[in-house]
Amino acid sequence: MENQIKLQSNSPMSGFQILMVALCFFMNFNDGIDVLIVSFSSSEIIREFGLSKTEMGYIFSAGLAGMTLGCFSLAPLADKYGRRKIFLISLLMISLGMFGVAFAQAYLPILGWRFLTGLGIGGILPTIATTAAEYSNDKYRDFNVGLIQAGWPIGAILTGLICADLIPLKGWHYAFFLAGCFSAMMTVLVFFVMKDSEEFQSKKIEEQGVKVLLTEELKPNTWRLWLAAFFGFMTLYTVMSWVPTIAKDSGMPFELATYVGIFLNIGAAIGSSSIGALGSKFGLKKTHFIYMLSAFTVMQLYAFLPLNTVLIFILVMFIGVFAQGGFNGIWPILSRIYPTSIRATGVGYTVGIGRLGAILGPAVFGILSDSQVSNTVLFVLFSLPLLVMGLIIRTLPSPKL
Repeated sequence: MENQIKLQSNSPMSGFQILMVALCFFMNFNDGIDVLIVSFSSSEIIREFGLSKTEMGYIFSAGLAGMTLGCFSLAPLADKYGRRKIFLISLLMISLGMFGVAFAQAYLPILGWRFLTGLGIGGILPTIATTAAEYSNDKYRDFNVGLIQAGWPIGAILTGLICADLIPLKGWHYAFFLAGCFSAMMTVLVFFVMKDSEEFQSKKIEEQGVKVLLTEELKPNTWRLWLAAFFGFMTLYTVMSWVPTIAKDSGMPFELATYVGIFLNIGAAIGSSSIGALGSKFGLKKTHFIYMLSAFTVMQLYAFLPLNTVLIFILVMFIGVFAQGGFNGIWPILSRIYPTSIRATGVGYTVGIGRLGAILGPAVFGILSDSQVSNTVLFVLFSLPLLVMGLIIRTLPSPKL
C-alpha cells in the first residue's frame, strides 16, 4: 500500500479536468434531489396513502438503507473496476427507482423503489469525491472536493423551487418523473464524456476490502472517521428530511414551508463551497470543529428562542451553513487520508457506516414526534451528535490535516 496520498501536480487544471469535476458536481444533484423530493412531497404522500409519521419515516429510511448498502457494496468496486463503470450502474439504478416511485400506486412498492434509488446514490457519493480529488491539482484539491458537495444543496434548492409550484398543480408523482429524467440524462453524459483518471489507471493494484482500511497505519483514523460520519449523518439527514414538515405543522402554508427547506439548502451550499477553501488555509480539522460548534449553537437558538417566520428562515439558513457545510468538511479529509488505490473503498465504508446514522435519525425523529415529544426537545437531542462529530474529527492523528 502507498504510505502517503499521491499529491497532484501544481500545474494549472486543464479544461478536461475542470469538466470532470463539473460532472461530479452535477451528479451530486441526484442526492439533493432524492432526499428533498421525498421531504417536499411527504405531506402529500401521507395524505394520499393515509400514512402515519412513523410510516413516512420508513419511506425516508428505505432510501437511506439502500444508500448504506450501495456505499458498502457498489462504491468499493470503483477501486477494482473503475469509477466510470460504477457511475453508470448507479445512475441507471437511480433512474429506475425514480420512475418506479412516479408510477407507484401503493405504499409497499414505494419502499422498494426508494431502496433501489438509494442503492444507486450510495454508489455515486463516495465515487464523486474520489474522482474530483484525482482530477484536481494540489492548489484546488480541497476546494474542489468541498465544492462538489454543494451540488447536493443546489440540487435540493432547485427541487424545492420546482416542487413548490409543480406539486400543487400536477402532483408529487410528476415531480418524481422529472427527477428520473434528470438522472437518465446524467447517465448519457457520463457514458459519452467521462473516463477514469490517469492517476487511477496508473495506480498500484492493492488488496481490496475493509481489511485495507484497518492496517496499523490507517486504523486510528478509520475508526474515528466511521464514528464521526455516523453521528454527523444522524443529525444531517434528520434535519433535511423533516424541516419542511415541521414548518408546515407550525401553520405555514405548503409553499412557504417548502421555502424553509430551500433556505436550509442555500445555507448548505454556502457552507459546503467554503469549508474546503477555509480548511486549506486554516487546517481542515480546526475549520471543521468551528463549523460543528457553530451548528450546535444555532440549533440551541432554534430550540429555545421564541420563533417568528423571519427568525425561522434566518436560523434554518445558518443551520444549513454550519451543519451541512461543516459535515461536508469530511470529504476533503477523507481524500487526504486514503491513497488513490483504496480511496473509493475508504470513502465508501465511511459513508456506509455514516448511513446507519442516517437511517436511524429520521425514523427515530418520526417515532418521537408521534409520541408528542416537543420540537424543542427534539432539536436539542439531534444537535448533540454534531458536537460529537466535531470533537472526533478534531482528534484525528493524521499529520496531513
